[in-house]
Amino acid sequence: MPDTEMTELVQRAVDEALLGGPRIYTRTQVGEQSGVPEAESRRLWTALGFPANDDDQVDYTQIDVTAITNFRSMTVVSESNIRQQAAAARTIGQGMARLAEWQADLVIAEIKARARAADPAIPLDERVRVATVATMAGIEQLQSYVWRRHLAAAAARAMDETATAEGSLRTVAVGFADMVGFTRLTRHLHPDELSTLLEAFESTTTSAITDNGGWVIKNVGDEVMFAAETAVDAGRIALAIQESTMLVGGTPELRVAFAYGEVLQRFGDLYGSVVNIAARLTGVARPGNVLIDDAAAEALDGHPEFAIRHLRSVRVRGFNRLRPHRLRPA
Repeated sequence: MPDTEMTELVQRAVDEALLGGPRIYTRTQVGEQSGVPEAESRRLWTALGFPANDDDQVDYTQIDVTAITNFRSMTVVSESNIRQQAAAARTIGQGMARLAEWQADLVIAEIKARARAADPAIPLDERVRVATVATMAGIEQLQSYVWRRHLAAAAARAMDETATAEGSLRTVAVGFADMVGFTRLTRHLHPDELSTLLEAFESTTTSAITDNGGWVIKNVGDEVMFAAETAVDAGRIALAIQESTMLVGGTPELRVAFAYGEVLQRFGDLYGSVVNIAARLTGVARPGNVLIDDAAAEALDGHPEFAIRHLRSVRVRGFNRLRPHRLRPA
């Protein structure tokens, strides 16, 4: 069968399956149906990461009306201003956009594979439709399961906090781990080798973080940012990251550091001086070492699992005198 025909059928089936029906509304009509002023719906739409189409362009379905109605009906959202609403929408949009970019090739390949494996006596468009429905149901079920598990864990961590749309203050340990010489490596590695390297880095660091009671804030290329409720958990995580990396052949050495104190938690990310200190310590750490700040060193002082060596103060961007401490297993 011509692949172009298959691709066109898949594109049409995916569009209809995901959007729940034909595109029948303009932005103005979405505003009328949902009761949300047109200017506000436009701002929320672009905050979610979608292009700002012309107001009279028929590009929306019933799920767009339902989504914006449900979003605005949430008590916390309805009591906040449009700037706060747009910030929440932007965070959701960025996370979902990254996930969707990764899923697109997988979804299309799965639909085509299922359609080709079906009874050839069935018309191609019907095979594609059935394959699309089955694939989407499986992806949605898996995605919902993973989201529920992560939300349950995040809710447990935040249960004692006063979370708002603007963010909340929390006392946590924040750390970074990055690969040494990554820029140089990218110039010499084949794309497949680079992909394998990143997969090894992300899988080993994620396991070390989650197995020791922490959580991943984000992965950015050659660096992972993590957090933990206590300095003890962060110490275990940092040492486990270094140890696990040494066991994976071909993985570059890492620099790891963390700091402990009060941070601003906002839409899944962390901000503040503690985060900056952890980042600066990571930058001055020697390959294979773990550095911590004064607050973390004080919290871990005397703990039987750790040995701490106090180092000379260093001058880094934003901090004239930053005193690092080297953390090792006892």
